[in-house]
Amino acid sequence: MSEKEQPRIVIIGGGTGLSVLLRGLKKYPVDITAIVTVADDGGSSGRLREDLDIPAPGDVRNVLAALSDVEPLVEEMFQHRFTNSKDLDGHSLGNLILAAMTSITGNFTYAIQEMSKVLNVRGKVLPATSHSVILNALMEDGTVVVGESSIPKAGKRINKVFLTPEDSAPLPETIHAIEQADLIVIGPGSLYTSILPNLVVPEIKEAVREAKAKKVYVCNIMTQAGETSDYTASDHVKVLYEHVETPFIDTIIVNKTNIPANVQQRYDEEKAKPVVFDINRLERMDLDVIAGDIIKLDQGVIRHNTVEVAKILYSIIE
Repeated sequence: MSEKEQPRIVIIGGGTGLSVLLRGLKKYPVDITAIVTVADDGGSSGRLREDLDIPAPGDVRNVLAALSDVEPLVEEMFQHRFTNSKDLDGHSLGNLILAAMTSITGNFTYAIQEMSKVLNVRGKVLPATSHSVILNALMEDGTVVVGESSIPKAGKRINKVFLTPEDSAPLPETIHAIEQADLIVIGPGSLYTSILPNLVVPEIKEAVREAKAKKVYVCNIMTQAGETSDYTASDHVKVLYEHVETPFIDTIIVNKTNIPANVQQRYDEEKAKPVVFDINRLERMDLDVIAGDIIKLDQGVIRHNTVEVAKILYSIIE
């Protein structure tokens, strides 16, 4: 099957969840476009965006690595994080390379395109915006928390998130990809700080609303302290609808496997619990609910099973 004949899948998100999903999906005969948040302001990404006034490269770097088709050692080098260095401590080599390429070309998007060639990336990686943005959260008590990394630490219930500048614009390629998609996948990832920073970009929000593609939400497995404490699956969907300003999801993928007790104990320390999959309420929201065995334990950490989720997504598009 030629690339033009392949189903076009757009995946919107950021963080570890997006990267995990892409590692499985790239093995199928599909044309992938990943739209990635650039609102991160913590760690290496935060230091680089502050020093160089560039979009945060961290989530983009992880997605490039996930979609790459190179020797494992090359990917490991790209993802390598320096330690025990006064100046480089905490920086990822991939972040530094993206920053250097942006400095040379003056264009963050071009830097991503060139790194995609070097890493033999299977698909396209597009930033949600081509310039630096700040994620803000309006809390239920009326206060505003500024900065993606500060939001989960505030310890308050979130009302909504928004970007500054509020008129942040995406690339024309991003809108075109959404308009031409056969399937749009939202998540998995931190609801307020990985997924919504993409969907509150005004033109992306409108394009997703108007797109003819089937829209699927891959629901998180665990709640996240400072973001989604005690949220059910339908609560996640409700927040997405409030920010996009309309019901727009056709299908939700949820986990049906119990979390082992010893693993749950570890998450108790993080004040995280399994998301309650309130299927009856999801069905009343006119959602097609797909419940599957979609978790995998990675050194005691719960991840989405990239093989199983990719299989489900491909079956939907078939």
